[in-house]
Amino acid sequence: MHFFIFCTLMMVVSTSYVGYAQGQQPPVTEIYKNHDGNKDGLLEAGEVTGSRYARQFPRWDVNGDQKVSPQEVIAFRKRFGIAADGTLLRAQKQKIGTPKFVTPKISELKRLRKGVPLSREEARNSAFLLGTEKHAVGGTQYVILTDHVDTAYLKSLKKLAAHHQGQLMSVPDLALLHEQEERFETLQKQLRAIAPKYAAIAPRLESFRENMLMGMWELFSTLDSDPELDVFPGFLMASNAKAFSKLIEQSLQHNPIPIEKLKPIAISQVLRDTETRSLQKAAILRQHFRKRNLETPIVAIYGKKATTAPRLKGKQVWNLEAPGGGKFIESFSAELSSEFNESNLIIMHGHGVPGMSCSVDIQGIPSNLQGKVLLTGSCFSASPKKSDLPEMRDAPGGYTVKKRDAFILRAIDQGAIVAFGHQRLSSGFPHLYPVLENWLEGRTVGEAYQRLINGLINLKEVKSGDFIIREKTKKPAQNSLLYVVIGDPALRPFGK
Repeated sequence: MHFFIFCTLMMVVSTSYVGYAQGQQPPVTEIYKNHDGNKDGLLEAGEVTGSRYARQFPRWDVNGDQKVSPQEVIAFRKRFGIAADGTLLRAQKQKIGTPKFVTPKISELKRLRKGVPLSREEARNSAFLLGTEKHAVGGTQYVILTDHVDTAYLKSLKKLAAHHQGQLMSVPDLALLHEQEERFETLQKQLRAIAPKYAAIAPRLESFRENMLMGMWELFSTLDSDPELDVFPGFLMASNAKAFSKLIEQSLQHNPIPIEKLKPIAISQVLRDTETRSLQKAAILRQHFRKRNLETPIVAIYGKKATTAPRLKGKQVWNLEAPGGGKFIESFSAELSSEFNESNLIIMHGHGVPGMSCSVDIQGIPSNLQGKVLLTGSCFSASPKKSDLPEMRDAPGGYTVKKRDAFILRAIDQGAIVAFGHQRLSSGFPHLYPVLENWLEGRTVGEAYQRLINGLINLKEVKSGDFIIREKTKKPAQNSLLYVVIGDPALRPFGK
């Protein structure tokens, strides 16, 4: 990967920077002179939108705070033998080798909050966790927000509302609610009067878009004076009325799975020798669950360039090879399929695009996920059918982005009772584990979800009015808030 990036940089150097000698890039000072619009000494994603630096920005922004200092750019350049003034560092040689594979304990991972610095190694390996805290909600009521008009969907929602002694509230179009000021304010006042504890959002598939999600965060964060979500949210979705009805019926009948009966399975992806962070996360989880006397079968899927990457040892470890060539795994052996059937918790770490997570195609999702909980840290695992953002042609990992069904939506269709994913570019384990952690402590789907989003709101210092994505950028500042949890927000996946 490093070699690929290096070659790409050299190609850009030789073809794009008119006025500079071959092998030279503009000085860092010049980049900031031309693009630091507010002159605060930091670059923001919006300041380089449309420029040749837009694609580089996520690579510069190692800690993910959406701001890049000159020191971060200089450090990035140095990795590829390029000095701050744009000239080549002739004495520097690229040393690309396989990093040492270590398995830290959960307790050793830093909890990231505002003001807590991350080392470059921690950020690069996603070896940290988002810090989350309890945020009390004021009410006790259960509310369902929907724009469904189909009687089959409404029948299921009315049954759910009756079960929770809650209210069903309808709007014409959840995707446009944030644009309709009068209707938004009316709904806001109604919710303040109701004081909901749980908010189940049931959008039509065509309404399920990035700004619909951001509109919900804007709505639920403005029920009081602080910037955090004031309800425990969850989404209710399936690709058809039959699957939707099954999701609701399962939710009504669900009893929390006792911890001692938990049967986790972890799937990780290792694309190349130097990229082992996903495998590390599977090892961390296996180590963590063993403290609870639980074994975690691991499926490690290796790319064609992962010839010398480490292999985990022990019982119930499957090392598979990804097909490559734009193809993904569409079936598993009978033995491994049996493991999936017996599991009730599936955790996935690795790259993804619409229709694929960790080199597993949606066609490879076990057909019977009845009552299972699935979490995937892959990008695009909850991708909408229609997006409010510009199309992306490629994704991290070197994958081509195509229009396909969302991974977690397919999982719900095949019986999963709860599913976690991301609409766009996911940060994976640092944000996934805190959700799982809260569920394992006996909290509801909605409370764990709320703690995640509130942790991100506080970290990014998002304020009222800043949730909606108003400029179409490939990686908006709000990207970190695009996590989706499908499931009844009042449901407790696991018992203590």
